[in-house]
Amino acid sequence: MEPQRTVTPWLLACPEAKDKIRLFCMSYAGGGASIYRGWINAFPDDVGVYPIQLPGRENRIAEPPFFEMMELVDAISEAIVPYLRCPFIFFGHSIGARIAFELARNLRRKWKNQPCRLIVSGSRAPHLPEPKPLRHLPDDEFVKELRRFSGTPEVILQSRELMEVFIPILRADFAVNETYVYAEDVPLDCPISAYGGTEDMEANRAEIEAWACHTSCDFTLEMIEGDHFFLQKRREFLLQSVLRIVYKHLKLSYKEKGCQS
Repeated sequence: MEPQRTVTPWLLACPEAKDKIRLFCMSYAGGGASIYRGWINAFPDDVGVYPIQLPGRENRIAEPPFFEMMELVDAISEAIVPYLRCPFIFFGHSIGARIAFELARNLRRKWKNQPCRLIVSGSRAPHLPEPKPLRHLPDDEFVKELRRFSGTPEVILQSRELMEVFIPILRADFAVNETYVYAEDVPLDCPISAYGGTEDMEANRAEIEAWACHTSCDFTLEMIEGDHFFLQKRREFLLQSVLRIVYKHLKLSYKEKGCQS
């Protein structure tokens, strides 16, 4: 049975007892859980897909956002640990990859638990510092940088009203990423699969390959045609690749107990 039916605000849906494996997804800066809308349809019924919803956006727009990585990771781990009694995988894109990585380390340290795989996308390895801080730029320069990322629709960038809401959330997320300081620790005892965009100016192949040193298990890298937001523009291609990874772990979960809650 599930430990409770009340849905934590960190998840849009309560994990179901029928799940054999669970995929928790973390978004890029400024993104909400809705960027993973429809992912559940790509997976079998016994795979649960649960995007993490951070404060300050979408249905949590009234809540103050986090500005510090470890505080954010502590809050997420407290919220989702009741749902980690079966095999689970973390997926994160851009800043979401670093959040997923630190979340895995937090769970190992505090709860003696870890994902059966970490999937990182569009992100340089966590020990590589951000080359250019953006969070303190004046609004016009900040918007110029956002336009370079090619992830924010132009209709939003040109709307003063929308940007008044959107910029504080983005600045908070950039603060989480730019003030993050990697701390040395033993590699994760789970495989890491990495994805990169062939034209991504924010994380090149060498910077993504550097994730390999953060696992004592297998490491795989797949480059996908596109820029930093191949997550959206090559969505179906990426989903099919992630599905193949999940299938491998799903088969293993059937040999074991699967979910206990």
